[in-house]
Amino acid sequence: MRRPGRTGWALAATAVCGAVLAALTAAPAQAREPRGPEPRWSLKESGAPEVRFRGLAAVSRSTAWLAGTAGTVLRTTDGGRNWRNVSPPGAGELQFRDVEAFDARRAVALAIGEGEASRVYRTDDGGTTWTESFRNTDARAFYDCMTFFDHRHGLAMSDPVDGRFRILSTKDGGRSWTVLPDAGMPPALEGEAGFAASGQCLTAAGGKDVWLATGGAAHARVLHSADRGLTWTAADAPIPAGDPARGVFALAFRDRAHGLAVGGDYRPDQSSPVAAARTGDGGRHWRPAGTPPPAYRSGVAWLPHSRSAALAVGPTGTDLTTDGGRTWRTVDTGSFDTVDCTPDGGCWAAGEKGRVARLER
Repeated sequence: MRRPGRTGWALAATAVCGAVLAALTAAPAQAREPRGPEPRWSLKESGAPEVRFRGLAAVSRSTAWLAGTAGTVLRTTDGGRNWRNVSPPGAGELQFRDVEAFDARRAVALAIGEGEASRVYRTDDGGTTWTESFRNTDARAFYDCMTFFDHRHGLAMSDPVDGRFRILSTKDGGRSWTVLPDAGMPPALEGEAGFAASGQCLTAAGGKDVWLATGGAAHARVLHSADRGLTWTAADAPIPAGDPARGVFALAFRDRAHGLAVGGDYRPDQSSPVAAARTGDGGRHWRPAGTPPPAYRSGVAWLPHSRSAALAVGPTGTDLTTDGGRTWRTVDTGSFDTVDCTPDGGCWAAGEKGRVARLER
């Protein structure tokens, strides 16, 4: 879309996440004894204040990748104390809106835009070298985001071409890509498209399930595929659309059944009264949050090892749910576009003016 619009070790990870979640969900001081400082976003100096980072791939508490404007890709391996500029050579005119990383050395980055502006790059050496593995040659296509099921299988999605969303598939970790047939894709609604706002308009869970978020049409929808993008079904989402600036911007699933959707109207002078929704049946039905975030949100992520806690972020703040998306409360007012959490208890967020942070206690 042409607008803003991831055994001893397991025990340690569970302990870290449990401590974070316990503090996040603690009752006010008058209700119980204080348990120490509430977790907060700890800003990290990215060294790129001119860049807006809408792409984020959190690998662990120590390692994360950022992708943003002016063809910028950064990487940290020391918890955000230092960021290395690993941008692909000659990509300065591109707008990176998504990055998916498998570890500290292997990552895939998506540049968005009309025609040849939509490209995919892959690195196997921590960004020292990159290979351009896909360049869009169809002027009608505009790629918004991508997701991976595992280290080999992944998808990228484009706004509708010939009346249907276009899906790009890889079976070798992003080294090569193939456009999937669209016979199993429902027709797009008039004006319907995705939002290249946070790299989360396409998300996978498990081995074959994937969901696609839309907006811009008479109503927002979430499309689901259980066969890695070959066939899809569509369900209406209660987040308002009916305008090119409104709809579902981001999705997060903690398993095949339980998912969250966030969005609204990205224009700062417009309200977003229903900015979040939830599903418990794999996206067949969506229910609005009883107490939604107070404004547009572009990114969402489940807290690791939790069945009920998640974070949503946007230009006006961060919200927390501890009841699976039924209610949300604002816990920070800083601007972020995207958020991602890792199995070892690390949660990262990134956004405008080079902002990047890690959740700390």
